[in-house]
Amino acid sequence: MRIKPRLSADTADKGPLARLGIAVRKRLAANPEIYRLETRNKAEIFALGDFMNAEECTLMREMIDAVAKPSEYFPKPNGEESHRTSYSGDVDPCHPLVLKIQRRIDDLLGLPGEFGEAIQGQRYEPGQEFRAHYDWFRTNADYWKVEKDRGGQRSWTVMVFLNPVEEGGMTEFTNLGLAIEPKQGVLLAWNNATPEGSPNKWTLHAALPVVKGVKYIITRWYRVGKWGGRNRVLYQPLPGCPPSPSIWPIFFAIRSSLRESRMISSWVRKLTS
Repeated sequence: MRIKPRLSADTADKGPLARLGIAVRKRLAANPEIYRLETRNKAEIFALGDFMNAEECTLMREMIDAVAKPSEYFPKPNGEESHRTSYSGDVDPCHPLVLKIQRRIDDLLGLPGEFGEAIQGQRYEPGQEFRAHYDWFRTNADYWKVEKDRGGQRSWTVMVFLNPVEEGGMTEFTNLGLAIEPKQGVLLAWNNATPEGSPNKWTLHAALPVVKGVKYIITRWYRVGKWGGRNRVLYQPLPGCPPSPSIWPIFFAIRSSLRESRMISSWVRKLTS
């Protein structure tokens, strides 16, 4: 009897992860408004300013307050608990604002909307945090038996800050010595895999404790296949298929005519050792 080898974190969905990385990397590189953070080529992390306007951020914060409950997390295979003390919840997927932001994120990355998990809102109050963790799944954990048929491995993460925080609350990429201060409307996106398609351990990140004020964000995680379905379709670009139409040239032309772009690099600072 032939025994099927157990998938490790380095082999599960490796091909689709690599193909997704290539596709999104090209799309973001062609966008003049995208800023790539300096990571010494250890990870692919991108930022975009004013992705959401003040009115959109305010309404989204109100929607998060309506569904927020103590955050859940995927347990680690060794039984160790992840320290996550925030409040979170999936915002109404049928709300016009949620649909608009979801389509805007999908278009920015050029990914099929059905590959994305539901947009989750998170609220951090003083003292609350999410200690260092990965977004990609550990395939030796019990939950992988379910998640591998619900879209498979997580590929890209997109996060949007919904408000400034008086003190604390930075997003820190622990192994890179990199921290990003919350700024209203700023989007962060990162590839959870290496260019070869293996889970990237340099993407270890944490939500540092809020010291003063309240922090709101939304997050959308993408899989390598259709999220939630057992009969998933792995990402495979069609030969000769033109890229999907993009709303971004129009969006940026209008925005640039109203004001000058601000430098995102000033929002990013290296942690001192």
